[in-house]
Amino acid sequence: MPQYFLTLPHNTADEPTMAAMQEMDPAELEALMAAVEKLNNDLVAAQALVHAGGLHPPSTAITVDATGATPTHTRAPFVEASEYVGGFWIINADDEAAAIAWAEQASAAVGSRVEVRALQEEPGN
Repeated sequence: MPQYFLTLPHNTADEPTMAAMQEMDPAELEALMAAVEKLNNDLVAAQALVHAGGLHPPSTAITVDATGATPTHTRAPFVEASEYVGGFWIINADDEAAAIAWAEQASAAVGSRVEVRALQEEPGN
């Protein structure tokens, strides 16, 4: 079954963290968390959820480059961008249309756009 990567963008102007989420209106935060929990439970019930998670902001990134004689570690994301992936779901879906249907639910739950991309399959599959 194909797998899809659903990503949740964040704007680099504000790097949301768990601590920053505590500054949200408590009722809004509770509604957001309940909507995401429902989505995740629905994905589990449909046996579609592979993994989901939130990412720390780009300011915490370390880029490793071992393509030269000596590996380098740079405390920065590998690309500068106005947006970054803040969270994700990896799901099983019969096809792109099914993945898009899950992304619509994810978008509604988090109140944000969600990008859908298929994971590459092994050659010959």
